[in-house]
Amino acid sequence: MHNMADQYDVLIAALSKCRRVLITTHVRPDGDALGTAAAMVLGMRRKNIQAEVLLLSHLPTKYAFVFQDNAIPSHNAETNWPADLNLDHFDALLVVDTGTWSQLPGLRQRLVDWSAPKFVLDHHLTQEDWATLKVVDTQAAAAGEMACQLLQRWVGNFDQPIAAALFLAIVSDTGWFQFANTRPRTLRIAADLMDTGIDTDSLYQRLYHNENDRRFILHNRAGQSLQLLAGGRLAIMRLSRQDFALAKAAIPDTENLVNDPLVIGSVQVSVLLVESPDSGEIRVSLRSKGTVDVARFAESFGGGGHARAAGLRINAPLDEAVEKVGSALVHLLEQN
Repeated sequence: MHNMADQYDVLIAALSKCRRVLITTHVRPDGDALGTAAAMVLGMRRKNIQAEVLLLSHLPTKYAFVFQDNAIPSHNAETNWPADLNLDHFDALLVVDTGTWSQLPGLRQRLVDWSAPKFVLDHHLTQEDWATLKVVDTQAAAAGEMACQLLQRWVGNFDQPIAAALFLAIVSDTGWFQFANTRPRTLRIAADLMDTGIDTDSLYQRLYHNENDRRFILHNRAGQSLQLLAGGRLAIMRLSRQDFALAKAAIPDTENLVNDPLVIGSVQVSVLLVESPDSGEIRVSLRSKGTVDVARFAESFGGGGHARAAGLRINAPLDEAVEKVGSALVHLLEQN
């Protein structure tokens, strides 16, 4: 990726011409999406560029501190377009941590008549060609890793707020450096960020030892639904509306739950099917230990993601969705 530096410079030049930038990211944002968005806002502040964040679903409590601590202005378009958000006030749109419309529900229609440039900073394999300028590094462990390299070139030395936002982004997408996407460069970047004096221990406690009881109960419910198929290589879990009601839990409480069965030695692919409490749509999360490319599998259902972590959606009753996805994956595993 020797030309990534050149691509960062092109994006920096384009953003430098702006006075106000609207930043957005994928629906149901994770730590990487929010940490990257926050870091970009803070970096632009250093360059006297005003930036605001548009969230397409609510700000998860777990990560809200990165916006609150830094007084980052955000708009929420979950139910309808925010009244205080006029696109004409912005010179550009920067999308971080996704490059597909399906991850940005409701946005495409809003941008039809808006002629301002649209920039993408992302590390996912699945991309669509709609942006004015795309900077994509599929080798990067996190969008935060890319934002870090871009901002180092643009604003120079980091203060603790920027470093903490970037560190949050990177640890979120690497499972605190445990996932296979962690590279030597990832750790070097993390070390540079730690050199600013950020409190990584309190961040660890905040992310991993701070769950609500609802989430714990929901994980138990999912565990009880576990099925092992394809000779133990496929793990399938499901959560119904009733499970959410019993645990008094919500969709964000399912985060990372799909990873749990990967601790089983024989399991190559783990799947979690979640019945959305409001729409009835089934959300399917897929994880792989590496022998199966779940992004390619997800794409066959109109989804996408990474080779080891992907997702898709199905409009069908939960039992039917479990049968459909399960049998397709069993077939795939039998071919591998």
